[in-house]
Amino acid sequence: MPPPRTPGVHPETDTGSDRSVSAEGELRARAVALRRDGFSRREIRARLGVPGNSTLTALLAGEQPPERSRRPNAKDELRARARELRAQGSTYDEITAELGVLKSSVSLWVRDLPKPPTPPERLRRMSEARWGPHRAERARERERVRGESAAEVGVLSDRELFLVGVGLYWAEGAKSKPHRLQEQVQFVNSDPGMIRVFLAWLELLGVQRERLQLRLMIHETADVPSAEQYWAEVVGVDVAVFSKTTLKKHNPKTVRKNSGDGYRGCLVVGVRQGADLYRRMEGWWSGVVSGVGELSV
Repeated sequence: MPPPRTPGVHPETDTGSDRSVSAEGELRARAVALRRDGFSRREIRARLGVPGNSTLTALLAGEQPPERSRRPNAKDELRARARELRAQGSTYDEITAELGVLKSSVSLWVRDLPKPPTPPERLRRMSEARWGPHRAERARERERVRGESAAEVGVLSDRELFLVGVGLYWAEGAKSKPHRLQEQVQFVNSDPGMIRVFLAWLELLGVQRERLQLRLMIHETADVPSAEQYWAEVVGVDVAVFSKTTLKKHNPKTVRKNSGDGYRGCLVVGVRQGADLYRRMEGWWSGVVSGVGELSV
């Protein structure tokens, strides 16, 4: 007679279930151990006789493959290099050009990194790329207009040079004041063209070169010998002819624009025994003003 059965308990079924769970747990433990020892999935299946990938996947659920079992990914190196370049301040375009990858890949790899500030040199290049052609076109147009305008003047007659010289001196030369009578001819300018025109005007008036008094006026921080040689070549004399150079004291608080390699100071051109010439100059200018007549506005 069979033993009485307890309600809800099935001895035969329960025993088989326990054995099944135990076997499955043992199989998983063996699979995990092999995986941690570096075996591949194929090798584990062969050793344990696992019938399919789905069963093996269930046995290895939650278990990460060991590093040595992973296949190397060529993009890992590119990604690392892309992040390195981005950290150094490279743009997406620069990284793309260097690595030969898509910009979308670069964006994906480095999007968590902060956007680097744009260096001043790169800003300058960007500005030049945008505005350089426009500036070049303006420069060509400016040179064209200047060339055409210069051709319109041609060679000056003596009278034209005389009148130009009078206006030039009255604009830029030293003038006597009611509170300070100073009848002397002295012209100061930093433009070599103005100096050449003024010297040509003096020559037209018959002022000999021996009467000229030349002096350089320049900031003390400039290249004085180079500036003296420059003006000597402009005038066509030896540097030894120049009087002692006047040096302007440097004020550190002043932000000067007249500096750099192109700064050569001002040349002072004086005329010895020039009181009579100055008086005539005042008369000539008065004549120019009278010659214009009354202008209607």
